Amino acid sequence: MSDAAGGARRRQSIYLEGFGHANPIPAACRVGPLLMTGLVNGTDPATGKLAETLEDQCRHMFTQVRRIVEAGGGSAADIVRMAVWLKDRSQRQPLNDQWLAMFPDPDDRPARLSVQASDLTGGILVQCEVTAYIGA
Repeated sequence: MSDAAGGARRRQSIYLEGFGHANPIPAACRVGPLLMTGLVNGTDPATGKLAETLEDQCRHMFTQVRRIVEAGGGSAADIVRMAVWLKDRSQRQPLNDQWLAMFPDPDDRPARLSVQASDLTGGILVQCEVTAYIGA
């Protein structure tokens, strides 16, 4: 990463096709080895539209997480923490199914926080943010 003058750029904004925010913010930001996402929800990467079911939203959310981390130069193995907001926290099974698919090894999983957020709007049933540490 370098700036227009050829020096090291401190911050890299990460944008993806098929993923975006209503506000002018990137999908994620990387500074050195640290990558942090904004909110990631269950939009279909092919259409950019929010999936209807919790199962599909969880599947697409994990796909988007993987795409964002890879666009930042890392992989799922670099994820350190995932914070998840669910419209109905009692319905965690679709989230857990995708979690286990991405992180099958119980000795090699990031930390996770899951909370209920009844004020999610626009059909969003689940969303997350991710912190990754991408080494050299």
